[in-house]
Amino acid sequence: MTIPPTKPPGSGAPIPDAPAPGTPAPGTPPDPRRWLILAVASAAQFLAVLDMIAVNIAFPAIGADFRSATTAELSWVLNAYTIVLAALLIPAGRLADAIGGRRSFLTGMVLFGLASVACGAAPGLGALVAARVVQGVAAAVLVPTSLALALPAFPERERPTAVGVWTAVSAVAASSGPVAGGLLAASDWRWIFLINAPVVLAAWAAGLRLLPRTGPAGGERRRLDPLGTLLVLLATGALTTACVEAPDWGYGAPATLGFLAGGVATGGLAVAHMRRHPDPVVDPALFRTRAFTAATLGLFSYFLAYAASLLSSTLLFTGAWGWSTVGAGLAITPWPLAVLVVSIVSGRLVRLLGERRAATLGALCFAAGPVWWLLCAGGGSGHYAVVFLPGLVLTGIGAGLYQPVMFAAAGLLPARQLSVGSGVLMMSRQGGQALGVAALVAITGGAARPDPGALRWGWVFAAVAAGLAALAATALRGQADSGARGGGESRTRGGGDSGARGGADSGARGGGDSGARAGADSGAGARRGVRADSAAGPPADTGSVRPH
Repeated sequence: MTIPPTKPPGSGAPIPDAPAPGTPAPGTPPDPRRWLILAVASAAQFLAVLDMIAVNIAFPAIGADFRSATTAELSWVLNAYTIVLAALLIPAGRLADAIGGRRSFLTGMVLFGLASVACGAAPGLGALVAARVVQGVAAAVLVPTSLALALPAFPERERPTAVGVWTAVSAVAASSGPVAGGLLAASDWRWIFLINAPVVLAAWAAGLRLLPRTGPAGGERRRLDPLGTLLVLLATGALTTACVEAPDWGYGAPATLGFLAGGVATGGLAVAHMRRHPDPVVDPALFRTRAFTAATLGLFSYFLAYAASLLSSTLLFTGAWGWSTVGAGLAITPWPLAVLVVSIVSGRLVRLLGERRAATLGALCFAAGPVWWLLCAGGGSGHYAVVFLPGLVLTGIGAGLYQPVMFAAAGLLPARQLSVGSGVLMMSRQGGQALGVAALVAITGGAARPDPGALRWGWVFAAVAAGLAALAATALRGQADSGARGGGESRTRGGGDSGARGGADSGARGGGDSGARAGADSGAGARRGVRADSAAGPPADTGSVRPH
C-alpha cells in the first residue's frame, strides 16, 4: 500500500524517514527488557478497565452512601469519566507527540493514582465526581501512549504477539472485574479506588526505570495549536454528552438537540481551522492514508455493534429471562474469555491470512453473533448453552481478530503523529460506544425489561453495524504478512517512521476493548439507561450503567 507523503508544517518537502522513538536500528538484537516494558504498558490498560468495571458493579453501594443525591446526580460518577476521556483523547495524543510519550505516560500514571486516592477519600458526591473527572483526564493521557512506548522495543515479527498480549489484558480485566468489584464493594466501595494506589506506584517506578526516554520525533519542536485543541475538545465533549444523556433528557429534548447542534457546528469549525493551520492538532493529511481512514470508520462501526450487542445481552438476561445481575455477569463471561484466547494467537492468524482477510473475517464473525441470537434467542429463556452461548463465542472471536488489525493503522503514521493517530482511533471507539448504547436504549424504549421483539431489532442494528465494519476492512492490504518473507514490506509513507513494517505490524496498535465492558454492563444492566463509558485501555472500552 502506498501512502501519500505528509509534509511538515510550513514546508514543501516530505518529512525525512525517521523511526519511531526508541526503535532499534535494523540488525540490532531486540531489547532484552521488552517484555517488562510491555508489562508496564499493560498495567495501565488493566488498571483502567478493571477500575471502570468495578465502579459499575459498585454503583448501588455508592448510591446507598449518598442517599440524598438524585439518580441523575449519581450518574455523573460514571458519565463524567466518559465525557472527559472522549473529549481529551486527541489533544492528549497530540501533547504526547509534542513532549514525548514517556513523560506523558508517567505523568498520566501519577495523575491516575492521585485521582484514585481522591475518589476513595471523597467526603461527598461532588468531590467524588470531581475526582472522577481527573481520572478521565489521566486515562486520556495514558491511552494514546502506553502501547506506542512498548512496541518499538519489539522486532517486527514479535509485534503481533506483543499486541495480542496487550489486548488480552483487557479480557482478563473484564472477566475478573465483576468478581473483584463485588468483593471490594461488599467491604467498602472506596477500596475499589484505594487499591489502585500501590499498583500505580509499582507501575510508575517500573516505568521510570524501563521506559525509553523519548522526545519529539526527530527532535523537532511543535506548536500545540491551542485553538484547534479547544475546538476539538468542545466538539467531542458536546457530542459525547448528547449521546450519554439523550436517554435521560429525551432524544428530541432541547438540551439533546442543542448539544448535538453545538457539537456538529464546533466540529465544522475545527475542521476548517485544521485545514488552514500550519501545524494543527490533527493533521488532515492523516486521512490521506486509506488504511487509516478505513480503520477510523471501521472502528466506529464495530463499536456501534459492540455496545449494542453487550447491552442487549445484559437486558435479555436481567429482563426477559429474569436473571440476577450476578448471573448475567457470569453468563457474559465467555465473551471476554474468547477475546482473551483469540487475541493471544491473533498475530499468527494475521500473518497467515493477511490484514484484510483477518479483519474482514473478524467483523463477519462478530456479525454472526447477533444473527445467531435473532434465529435462536428471541423467545423465552430456552437453553442458554444452545440459544445464546454460541453467539457470545462468535462475537468474542470476532473482537479478538478485528480490533488488533484495525488499531494497527496507527503504526502506518509518521513517528511525529503516532500518539495523536492513536487518539483519533480511540476517539472512534468512544464515539461508537456512546452512540451504540444510545441507539439500543432508543430501540428498546429505555426499559429495564424490554420486550424480546425490541431486542431483536437491537440485534439487527448490531449485525448491520458489524457488516459496515467488515466493509471498512476491505480497504486494508490484502496480502499475508510479508515479515514471513524476511523483514516486512517496505512502504512509501509520508513522514514515515521507517517503511519496514510487515503485516506482522497489523497487531501493532491492537487492544481496544477486548470485552472490557462485559462485566461492567452485565453487573448493572438490570437498571434502565445504560451509558457508554470508556475504558481506559487502552485502552480499553468500558460502559457505564445508569439507572433512572
